[in-house]
Amino acid sequence: MAQVTLKKLDKFYGSNQILHGIDLQIKNGEFTVLVGPSGCGKSTTLRIIAGLEEASGGDVYIGDTRVNDVEPKNRDIAMVFQNYALYPHMNVYENMAFGLRLRKYSDQEIEERVEEAAEILSIKDYLYRRPKELSGGQRQRVAVGRAIVRKPSVFLFDEPLSNLDAKLRVQMRTEIKKLHARLKTTMIYVTHDQVEAMTMGDRIVVMKDGHIMQADAPLKIYEKPQNHFVGSFIGSPAMNFFVVEVNESSLVNDKFTLPIDDTHPKALKSYVGQKLRLGIRPEHFKLKDTDTSIPAKLEVSELMGNESFLYCSTGADTFIARVPDNAPRKPGTELQLFAEPEAYYFFEMDSGKRIL
Repeated sequence: MAQVTLKKLDKFYGSNQILHGIDLQIKNGEFTVLVGPSGCGKSTTLRIIAGLEEASGGDVYIGDTRVNDVEPKNRDIAMVFQNYALYPHMNVYENMAFGLRLRKYSDQEIEERVEEAAEILSIKDYLYRRPKELSGGQRQRVAVGRAIVRKPSVFLFDEPLSNLDAKLRVQMRTEIKKLHARLKTTMIYVTHDQVEAMTMGDRIVVMKDGHIMQADAPLKIYEKPQNHFVGSFIGSPAMNFFVVEVNESSLVNDKFTLPIDDTHPKALKSYVGQKLRLGIRPEHFKLKDTDTSIPAKLEVSELMGNESFLYCSTGADTFIARVPDNAPRKPGTELQLFAEPEAYYFFEMDSGKRIL
């Protein structure tokens, strides 16, 4: 196992800066997920750790060793790619053994490692098939197996499940988590899928435009996002936002007014007369007609079995309510949506910083 440390990591492509002074420490044995939209710098960060890209500034440490000038093959890492990167002319056994042969391992050691990895990943029956004879999920298992046989200090995963169908992605998420629990090795996993991040990571690193927006445990990021971007990115469906003006005793939107109760007055006092973004997660809404409900018109209702996603409009804002009710509703139905004040989030308009 090895700790991975990034210090003031920068990356430029010409005059275009991709990473801006990234500082991150990944502990021994931790499963860390880098997540963010396309172009945020997560895959570039991973490739710099692997040695496939050169940092423009800053340092990369694996354990206590600075590895900026160390060749990828000497960094004691193994990487699993999005496109599997299997040799089509080799069978599964040969694909998994190839890296070990280059390192001059004995035939007996190679056989033991390949058999062990195949057992862990339930692919023993496929060892003598070629990649074209395997399904996408089986090919991905082989790619993971090729990494396992190396017994590296650090595993790197670059969006390894994005080519799989929805059912296989769920299955492989579970398999990779079970693998981490068994091997207890440091794993760094890149994805754009926040559901993958929430379900797999011991810690999530949310990135945007080459900056780390927040790095924390999944539940803490979900319940206490540090800024508007994290609140909007983590959660499915995403958090809803309304622009409100803060008055002495109320929050005023173009289409509704909500009272300020005992939960909020101290934090909001310094914002009286200013506008804030009010955040409410879809699952915090209830279909309830009160003086503090938000009136809205239903645009679309998605029945999910035991619950519904209600896509609503106030006329000024569109938002989603996730309710434990699968009753069919027609578009155009007038609704009243209520959320407890304790479920409100407040973000500054300019900085995006969360204040509550």
